[in-house]
Amino acid sequence: MLDVLTGKTYRNCDGLSRRDMLRIGVLGAGGVTLADTLRSHSDAVEGGIPTNNRAVICFWLDGGPTHLDTFDPKPDAPSEYRGPMSSITTSIPGVHLSETFPRTAALMHRLNVVRSVHHNNGDHFAAAHWVWTGYKGSTAANRDPMYPSMGAVTSRQHGPNRPGMPSFVAVPRASTIGIRPGYQSGTFLGIAHNPFDAGGDPNSRNYKVPNLHLPGGVDAQRIDQRQGLLQSLDRIRRDADAKGIMDGLDRFNQQAFDMITGEDAKKAFDITGEKENLRDRYGRNTVGQSALLARRLVEAGVAFVTVHSSGWDNHSNIENAMRKNHGPRMDNAIASLVEDLTDRGMYDDVLILVMGEFGRTPRVNGNAGRDHWGNVMSVMLGGGGLKGGQIVGASDDKGTAPISYPVRPAHILHTVYKQLGIDASQSHMNQAGRPIPILGEGEPIADLV
Repeated sequence: MLDVLTGKTYRNCDGLSRRDMLRIGVLGAGGVTLADTLRSHSDAVEGGIPTNNRAVICFWLDGGPTHLDTFDPKPDAPSEYRGPMSSITTSIPGVHLSETFPRTAALMHRLNVVRSVHHNNGDHFAAAHWVWTGYKGSTAANRDPMYPSMGAVTSRQHGPNRPGMPSFVAVPRASTIGIRPGYQSGTFLGIAHNPFDAGGDPNSRNYKVPNLHLPGGVDAQRIDQRQGLLQSLDRIRRDADAKGIMDGLDRFNQQAFDMITGEDAKKAFDITGEKENLRDRYGRNTVGQSALLARRLVEAGVAFVTVHSSGWDNHSNIENAMRKNHGPRMDNAIASLVEDLTDRGMYDDVLILVMGEFGRTPRVNGNAGRDHWGNVMSVMLGGGGLKGGQIVGASDDKGTAPISYPVRPAHILHTVYKQLGIDASQSHMNQAGRPIPILGEGEPIADLV
């Protein structure tokens, strides 16, 4: 392996090196290969697991979004709790959102907000692990992921909605609290269920996904079509096997090669195929263009897509962060996605999830920001066959704790799994050979399903 990692290459096949050929299948963090991700659909199908064709797009607000300045404003609270943002009415009578979400507010009859999620933990790592897995586990002192994420479980239990596509994709990257893929990982389900880390920035000119292109600008047709390349891969395999680098090629490697050299996946990731006015509606920024790319991916057959939005750990100057950055970007991305999916007849098949690891302190601190607060947070859900226009639970008049229908992160995950046709009472074996239920507590939120 050191030969590969240190760059000592062995040239084969019209200039392709062994290192290049290994890179063809590698999906970034963790050394996951494209062939690994394709095993997920085989696992689900061969295991006789019933699935539907629904998908999830999860906006991950990394760092912890303020619930009071997004989806649970408190316009009648004292100013030190209310904060600098005003609230606006929505299409649901009596329900308000922050003033930075005008387009989303107009679509609230299609969406839902759970305002009573809590886990009472202000540790970024513990909280992120909890909301992604439904389990208390990792902490700042021990950051290693302990349980598989809902994206990984979806990959294992559901698989992609179209053969030849990965089950679980992260755009523009798979990251939680600076760890890649962090708590989105497959843990004891295996690296085959880690997210496909798309890489790059969908907002950049001439965006391409590095992992879907042959290295060095090589055209597969120049290598005597597919058979010539596979023969060269066989030679590489024999060389590599002697050093323990590869276990060998199998049918999943063939599928991976088909995906790289075929057109379906490349077309799905080619955001330049979208009309300019639609791209403008989503927002010409990384979050907006990632949301548009996510729609393309679920349309092409991906079952779970994470849209990463960073920088929500706003301990100071929260007004500037919300007015100039988070608010407008998320508002355009969420509203455009709802409208776009609806226009395409896809809204009932794609569940939108908007969440971070915790909320922020109800009282504004001395730096005009808000600190960590796991005692209550808001999660937005819509589409995917869910009811619309529901506000589930409530926090108190200052946004400090739930006062009705308190729920844990597992309730959110139960709801997602139910809409995907996944039985959360099933178990997987962990590294020690012990059966671990997909979720150990909670149930689907009845008001939504």
